[in-house]
Amino acid sequence: MSKTLKMLAIDLGASSGRGIVGKFDGNKITLEETHRFTNDPVNLNGALYWDMLKLFTEIKHAISNCVLSEDKDIRSISIDTWGVDFGFLDASGQLIGNPYNYRDPRLTHELMNELFRIIPKEELYKITGTQFLNFNSIYQLFSFKDRPYILENAKDMLFVPDLLKYFLTGTKQTEYTIASTSQLLDAKSRSWAWDVIDKLGFPKSMFGNIVQPGTSAGKLLPHVLDEVGSIDAEVISCASHDTASAVVAVPSQDDDFVYISSGTWSLMGKEIPEPLTGDLAYKYDLTNEGGTDGKIRFLKNIMGLWIEQESRRQWAREGEKISFDALSDMAMASKPHACFINPDDLVFQTPGNMPRRIQEFCKRTGQYVPETKGEIVRCIFDSLAMCYRSTVERIDAITGKKAPFINIVGGGTKEVPLCKLTADACGRPVYTGPVEATALGNIAVQAIALGEIKDTKQAREIIANSFEISYFEPHDTAMWDESYERFKKIVEISKQ
Repeated sequence: MSKTLKMLAIDLGASSGRGIVGKFDGNKITLEETHRFTNDPVNLNGALYWDMLKLFTEIKHAISNCVLSEDKDIRSISIDTWGVDFGFLDASGQLIGNPYNYRDPRLTHELMNELFRIIPKEELYKITGTQFLNFNSIYQLFSFKDRPYILENAKDMLFVPDLLKYFLTGTKQTEYTIASTSQLLDAKSRSWAWDVIDKLGFPKSMFGNIVQPGTSAGKLLPHVLDEVGSIDAEVISCASHDTASAVVAVPSQDDDFVYISSGTWSLMGKEIPEPLTGDLAYKYDLTNEGGTDGKIRFLKNIMGLWIEQESRRQWAREGEKISFDALSDMAMASKPHACFINPDDLVFQTPGNMPRRIQEFCKRTGQYVPETKGEIVRCIFDSLAMCYRSTVERIDAITGKKAPFINIVGGGTKEVPLCKLTADACGRPVYTGPVEATALGNIAVQAIALGEIKDTKQAREIIANSFEISYFEPHDTAMWDESYERFKKIVEISKQ
């Protein structure tokens, strides 16, 4: 290539967002953060929403920062976000209210069970191959049964990255990887599960055509250019689900690898050519989500560092502001395996006093009750590492092949102690990095769409050569083997 290719990734997480310029010189990719902002859910009359207008304003700021800098020659822009959440457009193309947040309290197991009386749970899994999470789009849509006027006035349903892309370009698209988080896609045909949609009475007209990662949405609208300044950039659909983008950036040169996209959530899985929806996959509740190059992301959603993050927020509310590094040091100085939690217990899903919930869980399950901050965080770390072990063993069993190593990518790689504990618990080597996996995957798909990188495999080679990767060998595996049976019993007790 004759000159450096510049691309803007808008990477939106559940607590913050960034504008990141990726630069590809033909050999390596570099990243530069040009704008950062908070993403604060809004609690209004007991309901939890996303502030979509603020997010759109911040995206325009990120683009404007490029216009006012040496990056005004960016070739493309793409947006990735968390999954499942969506907004509605009316017949005139206007937004019908702010989208609900997936942690909204209306999304309960009772609501799920009501839906299963219409479509049996096992039948739904055989069609969609999707993990049963109470906040999946299917249950969010089903919750509107008591307010039918909302669906009656909705002409289009767009997932969050598609909605923001529409605001920029006026183009309505439904990108495959983000749609695959909804539990409304047929896993095998990779299109809408129309039988499911019909049985639940959802308006079929809301569901738009599905496009693959790398599809262009066109240029910025004139009124957007009036606000951000003159820029000739094409808006491209990357792998719009942030986990799908992160998986693109896993720097493995082996096709058979298990990954953990580690952050607020831990998404653990592997790429497979076709979905797996058999009895064992159903029993273990793994999900089949869309990836790039025709691959399926066969994975488990695990409550991740959210539990530590929310604990830290609680201590800050009590007047003690402590860094993550200090909490990690306290944790590793505490006794290992003193107690465990089930990270996926719904008690840990919503905001609130997380340290107290951990203590109550341990008391309820007849364990040592952690008292200090170090003991609480060590309990979180040990429990997550055990949960990763359980998940990787189940993936091995379903796919019929033991993965030789684990790649951890994303912000969670900064928690080095947890990465080491993961190697110990799982009894296999762990590679960590890059930290900015989601933004890198976003950038890589843009470069592929622009014809500068051949495919995902080449993108991974370039990423591996562009960023430092760390390596951890497993140690103390006998201690983890001994405690693993106790952890499994605790998880079973918590489900009763």
